[in-house]
Amino acid sequence: MGKRKKTEDLLAVMPLPDGAWQYTDRMIVALQVAAVMHAGQVRKGSGVPYLTHLLGTCAIALEYGANEDEAIAALLHDAIEDVRPTKDARKAVEWFGAEVYRIVDGCTDGVPDENGDKPEWGGRKQAYIDHLADATRSVLLVSASDKLHNARSIVADQRAIGDEVFTRFRKGKNDTLAYYRNLVHAFQGNPASNPALVAELDRVVRKMEKLAAASPVS
Repeated sequence: MGKRKKTEDLLAVMPLPDGAWQYTDRMIVALQVAAVMHAGQVRKGSGVPYLTHLLGTCAIALEYGANEDEAIAALLHDAIEDVRPTKDARKAVEWFGAEVYRIVDGCTDGVPDENGDKPEWGGRKQAYIDHLADATRSVLLVSASDKLHNARSIVADQRAIGDEVFTRFRKGKNDTLAYYRNLVHAFQGNPASNPALVAELDRVVRKMEKLAAASPVS
């Protein structure tokens, strides 16, 4: 194999856009940081690189009006929760500024202890739902984008493999469905939520519920 080309070599020949950019270098760095920190992770049960979820969440957030801080937070929203060691993940997020860190921290669903164990599922999920009641617009935007991407992935897998998809989750079908329905109610209950984004999440969760109801009882 030939010698790997340096990034600088690519930048030297890459055409650059004319006019104002839609984002700054921070966004480009955030894409790299997310890709590196989560490089060893895959989506539950599918083997798909976890980066797909981070890119999908960021894309949804941007489609619903995210600014650069919110878009960066969408890329890094699972870093504190899923990257080890946690203290280094926190430092990486903090590099992008206090607002990005605040959003990511507000979207974090339980931090594992030194053994890698998270708090008990039911209490952790209820605490997350409860905190949405007074979450800021930015946290709600990134959180709802995260949940919408997850919900769309579940629905796609339901169409492919039916209720088997719920075996990937710690609490199974009924608790997973209830959690997503409660998330919708929580977003709907906070006037700082993006109405169009929450309506789309509600639509996808309804589809999830419909497909689950139509599945044969095993």
